[in-house]
Amino acid sequence: MANTSSIDEIAERVERLLTRHAELQRTNTLLAQQVMDLTQERDSLKSRLNAARARVDALLDRLPATPDPKEDAP
Repeated sequence: MANTSSIDEIAERVERLLTRHAELQRTNTLLAQQVMDLTQERDSLKSRLNAARARVDALLDRLPATPDPKEDAP
């Protein structure tokens, strides 16, 4: 009888482990998807930042040169 009880106990523990394993697999899949989504978002934001930087640089290049105040001094 003690043997049957031990087997039942082991079987129950194995079932709990299998359930936990399945939960962890689902969680891992969700986290992997979040990482992919965030990586894509980061890449998109970096691209937008680079484009904005290029536009600002182009605008700065179009500004007239400001005279040096030292050159205007008598």
